[in-house]
Amino acid sequence: MNRYAYRTTGLAIKTISNLSKARIKIHDQENIPEGSIVFVINHFTRIETLFLPYYINQLINIPVWSLADYGLFKGGLAGFLDKVGAVSTKNPDRDLLIVKSLLTGEAAWIIFPEGRMVKSKKIYEKRRKKGRFVVASSEGSHRPHTGAATLALRTQFYRERIRMMREKSPEEAKRLMDLYQIESYDAISGKDTYVVPVNITYYPIRAKQNLLSTLAVKLLDDLSERTIEEIMTEGTMLLSGVDVDIRFGEPIKTSQYMKSASITKDIATTAPINFDDPISSKRMMRMSSLNIMKRYMSSIYNMTTVNHDHLFASILKYIPLNKIGEQDFKRRIYYATALQLEKTAHYYHKNFNENQINLLTDDRYKRFENFISVAVEKEIVERKDDVLIKDASFSESPDFHRARIDNPIAVIANEVEPLTNLQDQLRRIAFHPALRIKYWITQFLLEKALFDFEKDYTNFYIEGESKEKDAGRPFLLKGKNKDTGIILIHGYMAAPLEVRELANYLWEMGYTVYAPRLKGHGTSPDDLETRSYMEWVESVEEGYILLKNMCRHVVAGGFSTGAGLALDLASRVKRMDGVFAVSPPLKLQDFSTRFVPAVNLWNWLMGKVNFEAAKKEFVENEPENPHINYFRNPLSGVRELDRLMNSISPKLNSVTIPALVIQSYRDPVVNPNGSRKVFELLGTEKKEYLLLNMDRHGILLGDGSERVYKAISDFIKSLS
Repeated sequence: MNRYAYRTTGLAIKTISNLSKARIKIHDQENIPEGSIVFVINHFTRIETLFLPYYINQLINIPVWSLADYGLFKGGLAGFLDKVGAVSTKNPDRDLLIVKSLLTGEAAWIIFPEGRMVKSKKIYEKRRKKGRFVVASSEGSHRPHTGAATLALRTQFYRERIRMMREKSPEEAKRLMDLYQIESYDAISGKDTYVVPVNITYYPIRAKQNLLSTLAVKLLDDLSERTIEEIMTEGTMLLSGVDVDIRFGEPIKTSQYMKSASITKDIATTAPINFDDPISSKRMMRMSSLNIMKRYMSSIYNMTTVNHDHLFASILKYIPLNKIGEQDFKRRIYYATALQLEKTAHYYHKNFNENQINLLTDDRYKRFENFISVAVEKEIVERKDDVLIKDASFSESPDFHRARIDNPIAVIANEVEPLTNLQDQLRRIAFHPALRIKYWITQFLLEKALFDFEKDYTNFYIEGESKEKDAGRPFLLKGKNKDTGIILIHGYMAAPLEVRELANYLWEMGYTVYAPRLKGHGTSPDDLETRSYMEWVESVEEGYILLKNMCRHVVAGGFSTGAGLALDLASRVKRMDGVFAVSPPLKLQDFSTRFVPAVNLWNWLMGKVNFEAAKKEFVENEPENPHINYFRNPLSGVRELDRLMNSISPKLNSVTIPALVIQSYRDPVVNPNGSRKVFELLGTEKKEYLLLNMDRHGILLGDGSERVYKAISDFIKSLS
């Protein structure tokens, strides 16, 4: 191999990688051992032959060469592949070259045990209660190759034999050194030979016309349909952006397979053994290769990084009926992410670290919508109103070379078939009655809210500053009227107790009422300092879904910042029946200076003179309700409040359900002009603005609050 060419071509690959929008994340590189290594990797795209050697080389700092399909070695590509250390699978000297370079440790190798790209990702068959790896291909199915294991074992066999012959039979040792063109014993690595399983997972998988495929069709004649498909798939991945998770598994040490009597006998014999000579331990070596192959195939596919598309495709596959409501489908996915994934002990995409409640509200990250759009485009699913109708062709095996274009949903589902624990869980979720799923989610959300509060209260409790637990604990009041539920949202630096009296009033009227706790509230200011406004949004969303699962109709309302969060929810969720906002600010400037301190300039100046200790993280607060509100206001919370307000303003026109805005004319905290502007920006024609003459901000408590309660109850009654 030409090392200079390898390095310069690596620079070219780095340049291409920098131009690509692919987001590559490497996991568990600590599993890469010191020694001679054969990396065995699943094979889905051509680009793996180019990019993986480069990225692994960055980790281990020695050349990484690979076996590549002989069909690639045509024209100018052949020279390029040679420069990046790729060897044709039909090169007659390939095995000798691999063993020699592993003996000396001058290079590591990448071998794809599937033998070729598996475009359909169909590599697993489940028979009776057992499964086995069977690789699908255009030529027919076959078992994964044992070549990587065989070469690693042969390397370790000759490593140990040369060491032994150096003392026992120097002539045989010298003959083997000449066979491998190794000049000195010092050049032979003293470390073991390992097989390291590697999984590469792409998300999302999409194939469509792109700049590369368009140019290829225009500039190159007689492109095969297969080539066009590959450029469409891989060009989309490179140009549109794809998450690429590369995960290294536990290394398989080959020296542990050298312990059998027949193998140790062959290692020790002084009789000459040439590279391809039959040996008495051949059968044992073959059995060991098969055992290692099973180990690395199981490891490779158990390291698949499970993503949202995997869940969508698998549950869609297992749904017993051909019809399912969209919301029911989403609930099953949420149930899987919230309650079941931790039971399967697999690896998950980073997106699962986030709260998944948006799947049931507005799908703001478009994970469901993007998946369903592809399913509809490929005619796997038909969408009628809020119902998904599954086509019978879903389970049909697509043409191997067109699988990624014609039926990417089946390809996605195939990829996680080897994860049998996950499959069992998803199959059960698909078969459970819809009402049971809804009930489990409701119980989960209620228990989660109480658990999160108890945990945060314990972790952030401050003696003499934290309020009584009853102030911060979220609560649910089940009314006689199960038809309508009302979510009540407290304000900034407050707690659910702030809306308790209004909740009791509405409950006595027969409504079911739930008051969520916004993250960071009801505990201590130190807790609030760590939170983002999106966590407040998610607290509200969880409360809404809890009520929506219990009641046919849901009305959202809140006070001050809670009013803004209620309007935010109403702007995004289309299945609400009404919204009321008490003292809602439009922008941060609508709050009084005693509520929102102007100390950012001070902190900026202290930073400029490197006087960090003088910076302020909190400012004093003088609350109207000291038994509820914090006495310290974290500046990080003020910044999040500003971000929340800025995010809400552009959405107000999207509020198209009936709305009520209530404001005190002499509010000392929120400027009435701000709440009036909120009212004017609302997109609904069914809206009402009520201005009261009260001299405080907290008009949900104290004298005159009954007037506010009455206005809210009249508004809710009018919705029916």
